[in-house]
Amino acid sequence: MKRLEGQRALVTGGTRGIGRAIAARLADEGAEVFLTGRRRDQADEAAAAIDGGRSRVLGLALDLTDPGSVLACLGEAAVGGLDILVNNAGISRDGLLIRQKPEDWRAVMATNLDGLAACCRAAVRPMLRARYGRIVNMSSIVGLRGNAGQTAYAASKAGIVGFSRALAKELARRNITVNVVAPGLIETDMTRELPRRAREALQRAIPMARPGSAEEVAAAVAFLASPEASYITGAVLEITGGLAL
Repeated sequence: MKRLEGQRALVTGGTRGIGRAIAARLADEGAEVFLTGRRRDQADEAAAAIDGGRSRVLGLALDLTDPGSVLACLGEAAVGGLDILVNNAGISRDGLLIRQKPEDWRAVMATNLDGLAACCRAAVRPMLRARYGRIVNMSSIVGLRGNAGQTAYAASKAGIVGFSRALAKELARRNITVNVVAPGLIETDMTRELPRRAREALQRAIPMARPGSAEEVAAAVAFLASPEASYITGAVLEITGGLAL
């Protein structure tokens, strides 16, 4: 029996990159997975590609900046219960603070923090009824160390750590764990678009001398989402190839 057999999971931002790899890994572990995208057709397309005819992966539309969309999405995913929530969706609006537009700051916070909190709030209700749940929130090494030109993104990702630790304390006695995964340089479409010199400089700073893969992040998330991680809560797992050393 696979370790997530019979469980139901929701992965936000699951149409590409790390989120897509997480959705695929949870499905391979036996979970029924709902993955979200801003457009339903994109979510359905990604879900079908991952599912491979198993009837185990479904797409849902989700706009994290719209409370109604969050409630509708979580309500649909939680029919029959919700065991796992992976908050992976996020945006960045990079640029020096002195040049940053207030609306860019608000957009990052609305998606990365407000939207994440709204998803947790909605997911916790069925988890409390079941007295079981696994919440994994995606932060970033940037949220732990900072990075010039990413003040909004760094602030939002640091906020996820504090939020998750506080929520972990609130839910621990109900057998609901809340943990954080903080990736470093991961090979995705977005990082492949980095200028060559910037990418090379980043890789030189990594003791393992290579970027990580989305599948390596997904493996860590799958562990934290599993019954095997029952005594881990409030933790921050860095997946950086040693970049944080």
